Amino acid sequence: MGACSSVGGKILVTGGQGQLAQALVRHGASRVQLVGRPDFDFECLKTLEVVMAANNPSAVINAAAWTAVDLAESEPAAAARANIAGPELLARLCAQRSIPLLHISTDYVFDGAKGAPYIETDLTSACSVYGRTKAEGEKAVLAACSQSMIVRTAWLYSALGKNFVKTILMAGAKNPTLRVVDDQYGNPTSADDLAVALLSIMTRIEQTGWHKDYGGIYHASGSEATTWHGLAMSALQIATTHGWPMPDVQAIATRDWPTPSCRPMDTRLDCAKLAEVFSVVMPSWKNSLEPIIEQVILSC
Repeated sequence: MGACSSVGGKILVTGGQGQLAQALVRHGASRVQLVGRPDFDFECLKTLEVVMAANNPSAVINAAAWTAVDLAESEPAAAARANIAGPELLARLCAQRSIPLLHISTDYVFDGAKGAPYIETDLTSACSVYGRTKAEGEKAVLAACSQSMIVRTAWLYSALGKNFVKTILMAGAKNPTLRVVDDQYGNPTSADDLAVALLSIMTRIEQTGWHKDYGGIYHASGSEATTWHGLAMSALQIATTHGWPMPDVQAIATRDWPTPSCRPMDTRLDCAKLAEVFSVVMPSWKNSLEPIIEQVILSC
């Protein structure tokens, strides 16, 4: 069993204004110390040491990353700094302090060709620069810090930040017809649900101390799978109950919506390990979508 802080210790959350970081602040209240650019910046590695020394956290959740999937194809070095070099140094700093690190990763570490939900022991096989840098970042973090966990999630959405649900709502309010890909499958995940899950994990670690069995990779995404078209239809139909218009949403194939980056076709995640080790069960994305839609509409 490793050293661990008392229950309720300070959790340093990186990622600034990102939707997951903001959700962690909402649900973690005074426990969470949020940091972001320019004070904490993977492009300036010395800021990591300064922030860690200034805050002296009992644990870290790394929600900072390069997430611009298409832009990574033309800026691979920058994506690598944010997704590999930065997290690796952060993991080393956590190891020096003997504190836990939860590092957020992505379903895009897989190529989507398995044809069944991915489990944590499946080999990564990313088909994009973004996915490859995230996969390499996972390995670097695990090697640098013995008290580290990789938490892969997918299709994150919330009422804040940039995400598909917000984008499709705004597009549906302005356009009578939308075209949405209907042959990519995944697990939409509420940022609030993921934040609650991460905080539950942290509480367990604080209560029991670090066990070596805690380390490794976990999947944490909304239960039940759908396509981008399915998610769009659900979001827009909920919006109609608040008086918003319902556009004609045309289902298209991936080949009809070309992008600079390869998108995996089926990255459903199996989250059984998370439930087995930490008794954390992720809610269905369907149940979590409506309150997010209401928040988006109220903010307009």
